[in-house]
Amino acid sequence: MSDRLDAQLAFLDEADRLKSVLRASTLLDRSRKENSAEHSWHIALYAMILAEHANRPVNIDRVIRMLLLHDLVEIDAGDTPIHGAHDAAAKEAEEIAAADRLFALLPEDQGAELRALWNEFEAGESDDAIFARAIDRAQPCHGNLMTGGGSWIEYDVTEEQLEARVGTKVKRGAPALWDHIQRRVRAWFADKR
Repeated sequence: MSDRLDAQLAFLDEADRLKSVLRASTLLDRSRKENSAEHSWHIALYAMILAEHANRPVNIDRVIRMLLLHDLVEIDAGDTPIHGAHDAAAKEAEEIAAADRLFALLPEDQGAELRALWNEFEAGESDDAIFARAIDRAQPCHGNLMTGGGSWIEYDVTEEQLEARVGTKVKRGAPALWDHIQRRVRAWFADKR
């Protein structure tokens, strides 16, 4: 039992490092950049509150678990802003290596279970993963709307880019949520013309 607890606590100690990974998004009060741990907590809350808007029935407990786990790889791989330039294949390889290392810190059974959830989120094929990925895209989009454009201005994002990179994923998992956000996005871009 002691070895198991030691492994679990080592994983949790390592997970604390996610608090140091800064994202492109700011807090809604614009006081500072959000960190990835805050993002993970916030999207888990988003999922819990917005679950009724999922396109298909989902197991919200599984969705929340995916959302709490999905960015842990940023401890090693760092955050990659969706609108930033990056090599997708290289980033994927970094994240897989990070997942290998991080989930191996846990007892084998628990590590395998959590790695399977991470893999499911990354694959984005199950109803739970589709909804989780929709929420992961919706939260920063809403945040940018609430902060006057936020990182969209910094990355010179167009409405078309936003539709392709964010809208398609949100619409796939929570179409009513995207319809609501999209109206506000269109108004924001119209005001900028």
